[in-house]
Amino acid sequence: MSAGRPGVGMTGFASMAPAPAAQLDPDELLSVRKAVEAMGGKRLAVLTGAGLSTDSGIPDYRGPGSAPRNPMTFQEFIGSEANRRRYWARNHLGWSHLRHADPNAGHAAVALMERRGLLSGLITQNVDRLHEDAGSVNVVDLHGRFDQVVCLENRHIFSRRLIAAILEEINPGFLEAALESGLVEMAPDADATVEDPELITSFIMAVCPRCGGILKPDFVYFGENVPKDRVERAYAMVDQAEALLVAGSSLTVQSGLRFVRHAAKAEKPVVIINRGATRGDSYATLKLELGVSGALDYLARNLPDLPGANPPIGVSPD
Repeated sequence: MSAGRPGVGMTGFASMAPAPAAQLDPDELLSVRKAVEAMGGKRLAVLTGAGLSTDSGIPDYRGPGSAPRNPMTFQEFIGSEANRRRYWARNHLGWSHLRHADPNAGHAAVALMERRGLLSGLITQNVDRLHEDAGSVNVVDLHGRFDQVVCLENRHIFSRRLIAAILEEINPGFLEAALESGLVEMAPDADATVEDPELITSFIMAVCPRCGGILKPDFVYFGENVPKDRVERAYAMVDQAEALLVAGSSLTVQSGLRFVRHAAKAEKPVVIINRGATRGDSYATLKLELGVSGALDYLARNLPDLPGANPPIGVSPD
């Protein structure tokens, strides 16, 4: 998050301009212009990953320099009350930090592409809702939403803010004590490492306010399947597009890689923007080792209009 800018993340109602994009150097400009050539005049489906949100202060899982992470699986979560207690204690701390994240210029660029009529849709592997904060509308939140909590017993849905308020009420002073004990790292799903095990064991979990059932953040854990309707909607976006743009994803998990394979099988151009290797590189028409937000900002301003598309809004080509 940029200094001096209060966050609006996870609300879906952005009220401040996103942080500006980093300027591309001459070599990077040459690279991103190749992407304009590869995708110009084509309607795009866009797939984004955690590498897009790093410029908003949210760490990714697998980017260069990322610390090794071992996220809790769905089976571990449902199979042990101690695991759930540990998860919710860490998540409560992570939420208190990541809820202040702001969309960056990459999120704003994707929203601008949508307003210009260049997209068939946006598929994101991120749960942070920053695309929606930046103004994107036609979005598949493939791995779920960080701003919601679901009851596993009866599928009641609650806002994360409500559950956070309940957790603060039943665990007074926890956040302050956890921060004083030392914070090792954050993760994209708001997991946070707390050094003091006594804080974890003393944490009181919230239950469903309606039925007393087990609560879980409303996103897909490792070992859990993406809901079928989301997958089908995402495939439809790729089918309706003439090219696929991947931004900030290592494509390590099958949930995202399948769309790259699908586009390549249909002989549609696939452009990948990511620092570091991805599992989709062999399918890519073009792979760019560039900063994601800067590259997307350039593309949003320099991709040509599509016939019959909405006129550009506030576009000033470089």
